Amino acid sequence: MLAHDDHREIGRRLDLFHFQEEAAGMVFWHPRGYRTLRALESLIRRHAEADGFDEVRTPQLLRQPIWAASGHWQHFKQNMFVLEDGSAAIKPVSCPGHLEILRRRAPSYRDLPLRYSELGLVHRSEPSGTLHGLFRLRQFTQDDGHVFCDEPQMEAEVARFCRSLVRLYAALGFERVEVGFASRPDDRAGSDEVWDRAEQLLQQAAQRAGLQPAHVPKGGAFYGPKLEFALPDRLGRSWQCGTIQLDLVLPERFDVEFVSASGARERPLMLHRATLGSLERFLGILLEQHGGRLPAWLAPDQVVVLPTDAEVHDYAREIERELRSAGLRSLVDLREDSLSRRIALSHEHGVPHVVVVGKREREARRVSLRGGEGQRVLAVPEAVRSLLEACAPPL
Repeated sequence: MLAHDDHREIGRRLDLFHFQEEAAGMVFWHPRGYRTLRALESLIRRHAEADGFDEVRTPQLLRQPIWAASGHWQHFKQNMFVLEDGSAAIKPVSCPGHLEILRRRAPSYRDLPLRYSELGLVHRSEPSGTLHGLFRLRQFTQDDGHVFCDEPQMEAEVARFCRSLVRLYAALGFERVEVGFASRPDDRAGSDEVWDRAEQLLQQAAQRAGLQPAHVPKGGAFYGPKLEFALPDRLGRSWQCGTIQLDLVLPERFDVEFVSASGARERPLMLHRATLGSLERFLGILLEQHGGRLPAWLAPDQVVVLPTDAEVHDYAREIERELRSAGLRSLVDLREDSLSRRIALSHEHGVPHVVVVGKREREARRVSLRGGEGQRVLAVPEAVRSLLEACAPPL
């Protein structure tokens, strides 16, 4: 039996998602849960756009030569879903696709830095014994991003990412961030000389960003060292979420170049970055962090409209339509239960705001708003504005 505050139990109780053996490690999103996931995706999209990223979309299935070029075939194949004939694999990451986009652009130094982002649906062949709800999946959404820049721009890009990441985490309720520097693993691509240079450059960038990361020996990706950012939760657990990795290997393997100021062709540096990592896992963290009562901007249903009796059902439906038209995730509860019972049920389901309408409210074209500021009777346009402000995302 799952604990009451386990995200899997919260998901069942709030009708957000479920799992079943026929799709082990993958999520069946119910309407309420998918609304929440989409709200998180929207926030991450806005955050990436504000940071200067252009969103792209790359294929799910790529043929073997691309994975051989990237090194995943040699160093990551055991974690990939490969077709039986070995001709192709479902992507576990989005970086090869972003390199293919860059290769066809042939940028000038004036175009740098170039920043691509993707909410990529990725698949990884995790052992069945390691699967754990939203925390460890075989299919998940990863907020991949890649920056292509020259060497003088690299430190500024790392510092920019670190500042932006700390702001994002604070907006999501995580003020404390633990930082690690993950160095070369035993199984890696590239020469020792390339790794020496990459580790030195990333360490210098971390220092100039004001970071003092703890050393994580052999924790880097097979193509480069990384900074990793972990968030302690209210239960004392630490979750690695954000990463930024310096890659001097894949630009050479994919033969990507830019035209320098002198007209010569040069290799760009490549930064792999993720802010939350798996969005599904981060949502699981938030569900447990908040005990299922998500912040209003993320709640599956932000407002419920409750009529006091059947005579005002039509007015309740009208108010709910206005709220929905304004962009609020709303519903109307016409059940015959008492008003107090329906208010209690809405709280149990994590709905942060309640609108009550009766005959007096209908006659005055007003509503009774119940939420964080107690009970207020407002004109409908004023209530809509107040709810929009209360439910606005943090970024």
